[in-house]
Amino acid sequence: MSTSTSTSTSTSTVRMTAAQALVRFLAAQHVERDGNERRFFAGMFGIFGHGNVTGIGQALEEVGQSVGLPYYQPRNEQGMVHTAAAFAKQANRLQTFACTSSIGPGATNMVTGAAGATINRLPVLLLPGDIFASRRPHPVLQQLEHPLAGDVSVNDCFRPVSRYWDRIYRPEQLLQSLPEAMRVLLDQANTGAVTLALPEDVQTEAFDYPERFFTRRVHRIERQAPGEAALAEAAALLRSAKRPLLIAGGGVIYAEASRALAEMAEQFGIPVCETQAGKGALPWDHPWNVGPVGSNGGLAANRLAAEADLVLAVGTRLGDFVTASHTAFQDPEVRFVGLNVAPFDAHKLGALPVVADAHAGLCALADALRAAGHRPDPARAERVSALKREWDAAVDGQRAIRTPDRLTQANAIGLVNEASGPRDVVVCAAGGMPGDLLKLWRPTDPKSYHLEYGFSCMGYEIAGGLGVKMAAPDREVFVMVGDGSYLMLHTEIVTAIQEGIKIVIVVVDNSGFQCIKGLQMSAGSPAFGNELRFRDPGTGRLDGAPIPIDFVANARSLGATAFAANDADELRDALARAKAEPGTVVIHVPVDPEAGVPGYESWWDVPVAEVSNEPGVREARAAYEAAVGRVRYFG
Repeated sequence: MSTSTSTSTSTSTVRMTAAQALVRFLAAQHVERDGNERRFFAGMFGIFGHGNVTGIGQALEEVGQSVGLPYYQPRNEQGMVHTAAAFAKQANRLQTFACTSSIGPGATNMVTGAAGATINRLPVLLLPGDIFASRRPHPVLQQLEHPLAGDVSVNDCFRPVSRYWDRIYRPEQLLQSLPEAMRVLLDQANTGAVTLALPEDVQTEAFDYPERFFTRRVHRIERQAPGEAALAEAAALLRSAKRPLLIAGGGVIYAEASRALAEMAEQFGIPVCETQAGKGALPWDHPWNVGPVGSNGGLAANRLAAEADLVLAVGTRLGDFVTASHTAFQDPEVRFVGLNVAPFDAHKLGALPVVADAHAGLCALADALRAAGHRPDPARAERVSALKREWDAAVDGQRAIRTPDRLTQANAIGLVNEASGPRDVVVCAAGGMPGDLLKLWRPTDPKSYHLEYGFSCMGYEIAGGLGVKMAAPDREVFVMVGDGSYLMLHTEIVTAIQEGIKIVIVVVDNSGFQCIKGLQMSAGSPAFGNELRFRDPGTGRLDGAPIPIDFVANARSLGATAFAANDADELRDALARAKAEPGTVVIHVPVDPEAGVPGYESWWDVPVAEVSNEPGVREARAAYEAAVGRVRYFG
């Protein structure tokens, strides 16, 4: 997956602490793909405590800046991992940050970020402090004592959410562990969070390290080509298909394969639908881009998916939102081809696996089809064009809907989209807004749509927007975040202010977690526990008046410029003023909580209670059981 070269063969040694060696090694790592070279680690985020301040903290202060590993001070350990992951995503996984924390809560705060990075296949290096290897002051402050194992600490929580995990008991172990960490971080198929737990005493212990361990290393990211037999079989399946459909996932964007994707669609008449991670791989107005597919999909893609007899899934892990919980593809003879650099994903849905980099695979597949003289069906183009027009009109209609008192979420999305430039980036993560953005946002650049939806992690948005801006300082970054998610993790606004980094944060306020309320009520239950309301002393429930929160005052208190926007004109004006501001801006937009964007001929499997005294729940259960009957097995 990657090769490395060293510029020195010296056998001399240099004595330094484990933490100093770690910092020097990370600064020496570079990557190259297609002749383009860059440092792999752009820096290190860290919040210090007794578990890392005298080790990694000392090393960063003494040598970090001079060797090219600058330190950044975040506000929250979870947030800094989100920032690192977002940076890596925007950089197409060719660059990232390291993140260090103290032991105890500082470490466990990073677990959520680690899970998100691993689920989304994004490289981040986590360096939590750990309990003493010597166990001399056992138990140390913040130590979790396990009665059956003395070597267990809270850092063992990282094992299931890391692609690689190690605990460094001696300083010389870095000679083996750091190259292993790089191997996994650079593995385009199996990258994710890498965790090296660092006992606080070991960080400060010295060893005579070989000097060549710290020489400049360039890791080459090779583009894996598909196997000849699999390629030939995939080409044959495409030639015989009457109604092919291509699903573009995030792997297309990471591989910088948009041009190859466009050529495949145009030359062979294959409509392209999008996942959350793949949205933007083709511009929204490309004639063969039929929009999003699946549970949050649109009319065109979902209708084409239902009738497809061959699905070419490129660079996608085929999660349940993409497959509409295995109901999207209804042709009884449908076949799948999985073109993916990860064999695990290439085999899904019983697909013919074509294990390859998305760019290399699409180019090879196109060459094979051209060599066979394959030609598109003209009637297919007419069908796709008609469906695309219908879908575009539906998007226009949703963005234009007006309600008497407030904007809708769709209005807000449309207005921000209109204010953004062709290369500007929208960032979002959890709640109902990702589904609406998938349907309604119209990107023109492969890196202008940035959604974290593999983990659907509330709190990612602002920290993620910071990471995107750090990776792409020449782009305007618009963070769209719900009020509930803003309240969970908004403090990286301070980091943006501290570093002079500008992001525009649009707080879409619907007074709570309205998408989950909608899901709850669609399953027959009354509204319960999902809105930001006071407790009613009469009912004992949280169904009193809405809690008034002054988001503008909150943002200003953190150092941001902030505006309120209560209607379309005010939002347009606020966005124009935000673009002219030199620093971070927060715009508060109250929206109608009842005005949602509908689903389009799709379904998502969320079970409904089998037994209930609620009549609505019983009705919803009957509908659920009928819907389950459409689930297909493709193994």
